[in-house]
Amino acid sequence: MSPSWISTRHVDPVKEGNATGTPPSSPICVFLLVVTIGLGVGLGVGLTRSHEQDGSASTEPSPPLGNITNATTGTFWKPTAGTPWQIVLEYALNDTSIDVPVYDIDLFTNPASTIDSLHAMNRSVICYFSAGSYEDFRPDSGNFTKDDYAKPLDGWPGEWWLNTNSSNVRNIMRARIALAASKGCDGVDPDNVDGYDNDTGLDLTEDTAINYLTFLAVEAHSRNMSIGLKNAGGIVNATLDMLQWEVNEQCGQYDECEDFQQFLDAGKPVFRIEYPSSAPDISTTTLDGICNNTAAVGFSTVVKLMDLDNWVEYC
Repeated sequence: MSPSWISTRHVDPVKEGNATGTPPSSPICVFLLVVTIGLGVGLGVGLTRSHEQDGSASTEPSPPLGNITNATTGTFWKPTAGTPWQIVLEYALNDTSIDVPVYDIDLFTNPASTIDSLHAMNRSVICYFSAGSYEDFRPDSGNFTKDDYAKPLDGWPGEWWLNTNSSNVRNIMRARIALAASKGCDGVDPDNVDGYDNDTGLDLTEDTAINYLTFLAVEAHSRNMSIGLKNAGGIVNATLDMLQWEVNEQCGQYDECEDFQQFLDAGKPVFRIEYPSSAPDISTTTLDGICNNTAAVGFSTVVKLMDLDNWVEYC
């Protein structure tokens, strides 16, 4: 594609010639025209190459979404505000004794039979996957290319931030959402969509995150599954209408709970997790401090260990 400053309009020598319709025939004119075009193209190529070689990371423009009707409409599960829940991601679910109506579990490590068992207990199932990071330990990790990811996630070995504008990344996520549907998941929990707020080595912005979440919502809703927002307080306003809940980590610890109040106001749950450093030894004072946060009244709060194993404490 030609650089934007080079006109690609076809020049008809008859229409662009002299007043009589005779094409310009002067050798000097022809020579100058050729030189001008050559310099323009060369300049464009040179600038493009210097941008590619300057060492800065860049991403593709956000892909057009086409028909996005299913971003907000469809027949899918819609949990209500205040719904209690449990989340276990450390390993395949092996304890269903916590009597709550919603379980958030890992998409890859849990078979369809686990989801069927939860459904038999009248529980809805959210299936977790990382939508914004490359994890080298996932069964589909070989489908990513080196161009799909950049800097590592600080504190999470084996993970790198993804270029969420990549068509290859989106194809992989489409396949993950299809896998969730085939296993019978009621909804999906796409993690790490807040690359815009982290040092990713990529040119990710709030706008690219909104575009990506719209894509994910279309894919989930078209398969009769709901979808939530993970953290990403900066884009609550723009995504509230098309998402069915918020999963938040540590809004109490970082004094950010007010950022997610709009979900509650819309009748949608805020599935809140707090990770106190003393867990699993939680004092009454610590638990009260978490549960009595006035900015989180009505949130579906759980107290967990950072590795998100079976252990849980409720308010």
